[in-house]
Amino acid sequence: MKEVRIKNSVKFMRMEQGELTQGELAQKVGVTRQTMNLIEAQKYNPTIKVCLLIASSLNTTIDKLFWIEEDEV
Repeated sequence: MKEVRIKNSVKFMRMEQGELTQGELAQKVGVTRQTMNLIEAQKYNPTIKVCLLIASSLNTTIDKLFWIEEDEV
């Protein structure tokens, strides 16, 4: 069975948007800054709705922000 990890580039994309803070992005998306911190640290997998809202807020597509890494087990 494969182990699947969800990776993201939210922090990188956020910084490309002119130093947008975690709090500012979180407010746009409708989550707390702490939640955004966990998403960026890859310690929390957001719902598809939150993923889409993040992508929209960063003027990008979801596939540029989130991807799957698989390991053979």
